[in-house]
Amino acid sequence: MANLRAIRLRIRGVKNIAKITRAMEMIAASKMRKAQDRGLAGRPYSQKITAVIAALSARSEGKAGHPLLEQRPVKKVAILHITPDRGLSGGLVGNINRATLAFAIDHKELPLNMIVVGKKGLDFMRRSQRNIVAEFTGLGDKPTLMDTLPISRVIMDDFKSGAVDEVYVAYSQFVSTLVQKPEVVKLLPVEPAQVPPQQNVEYIFEPDAAGVLGSLLPRYIEMKVYHLILESIASEQSARMVAMRNATQNANELVGELTLEYNKARQESITSELLDIVGGVAALA
Repeated sequence: MANLRAIRLRIRGVKNIAKITRAMEMIAASKMRKAQDRGLAGRPYSQKITAVIAALSARSEGKAGHPLLEQRPVKKVAILHITPDRGLSGGLVGNINRATLAFAIDHKELPLNMIVVGKKGLDFMRRSQRNIVAEFTGLGDKPTLMDTLPISRVIMDDFKSGAVDEVYVAYSQFVSTLVQKPEVVKLLPVEPAQVPPQQNVEYIFEPDAAGVLGSLLPRYIEMKVYHLILESIASEQSARMVAMRNATQNANELVGELTLEYNKARQESITSELLDIVGGVAALA
């Protein structure tokens, strides 16, 4: 009976866990759709400002360059490491941490500054004893551009002052609900995209192309950081939804196995009791 009681308690506990993971899956699905919509809504703006900066760079070539465009010998590198504040998102956090660690190993001959967004990445970098120069946590599931401006300011100020010569971003790119790809991309110095000849439209810039470029480049970095954080949030919620769905399915399968084990144990108990009764009757006879 003790064994049967233990199995019943375990079945009850696994069912409660399945209810919790199912609720977390539904919450993550709702947040994922909202985060995905915000990320997709910012892509047209991102693409357009990239094209405008490419056209401005071509027009202002040969004139005084902007500090954010300055190419110089690389002596020190910074990486913006974007991770969630919470876990329970499958292998998402581990994949981003491994991507950043692989980048650090590839650039081990250079000093590396870490700008960390998210508690999970912060804990990992502290355990790895990396040089953390700035940390940002608690952005939430719906950050605004104003919430991410301090991150952009730290990056641009360090680059302009010469504290670092290149800045990279490690984040999780949202590909689909089932696929989140860890990426390490270069952010600074800005390398304008090449505009195809058929898309090269002659614009009139006031006061001049170089002046407009100088005003747009900081906005471009701010938008880029904000958009990558939105991509990471969409990836986080997608990974959490899939992880909780898998956990619910595993819990339900475990309930089935435990129920079968319980029935077998109960059948054995009944059979043993019947044998005891039959043996007692035979002894009396």
